[in-house]
Amino acid sequence: MKKSILALSLAGAAIFSTTAQAECGEVSITEMNWASGAVVTSVAKFLMEQGYGCTVQKVPSSTVPSVTSVAETGKPDILTELWLTSVPMYKKLEDEGKVITATNVIADGGKDSWLVPKYLVDKHPELKTIEGVLANPQLVGGRFHNAPDGWGIRIKNDNLIKAFDFAGHKMNVFNHGSGETLAASIASAYQSKQPWFGYYWAPTSVLGKYEMVAVDMGNFDKASHDCIQDTECANPGKTSLPSATVITAVTRDLANREPQIYELMSNMSFTSAEMSRLLAWQEKNKASAEETAVHFITQYGDTWSGWIDDEARQKLSSLLK
Repeated sequence: MKKSILALSLAGAAIFSTTAQAECGEVSITEMNWASGAVVTSVAKFLMEQGYGCTVQKVPSSTVPSVTSVAETGKPDILTELWLTSVPMYKKLEDEGKVITATNVIADGGKDSWLVPKYLVDKHPELKTIEGVLANPQLVGGRFHNAPDGWGIRIKNDNLIKAFDFAGHKMNVFNHGSGETLAASIASAYQSKQPWFGYYWAPTSVLGKYEMVAVDMGNFDKASHDCIQDTECANPGKTSLPSATVITAVTRDLANREPQIYELMSNMSFTSAEMSRLLAWQEKNKASAEETAVHFITQYGDTWSGWIDDEARQKLSSLLK
């Protein structure tokens, strides 16, 4: 796979040296610190570089820091896989004309959930609800596995932990340092059929591989949800977590400066099932995001060929022969 990437990259460089394409300049794009976000970025980078001749800079980031960066500096140009339920400040930036929603990059949306393994629910059906979990903390190991700092969901999780009074129910909270350790905790629990309770999201290879049950957190309450999105929420209320609209956004400057790239990003979208398949392939093959992007480019031409313009399609067709 690494040889395939090198060959494609060298071939692409040769194409652009002979065609001297100069339409696209420098473009910066987030590389979010979770698997699907990194894959989206790698696919976009490949298409921008090899199809349009852009010089692409990946900016390692996560949800809240990336939106804050655009608000303060106007960069990066492209924000990939933003879960809008986790970034209420995005609407203000959009209203101010600083960013444009290009597309729903996960076409059918994403899902944040508090979960327990199915083998626990099969043995203890009361764990289907948050009331049942909190009444029996010992059955889930007395610990809630929380998302890493910097993820947008942390703000909501931290507020809901207060709303559901974890401390009063003797439920400890473990804040993971990375998405990798959070995923590893699920894998470890499943391998030894141990208790586990915590946060995860879809689409992911983890939830494709391990059968988990979303804990019923009760009815959705808009007022409570509006509050728990704010770090200054004074009185967090109980609510379920809604399905998320997951977008790619671009800055107004990028849309004006590179209209072809804005069009590309507006077309670039995956279903949850498509992304889960990619992530399952990535995990099975121990592949990097870049290797997974090459797998997608070489195996799913019918999908991405509709995202790009005729000139880019011709260049990539020559590259992939």
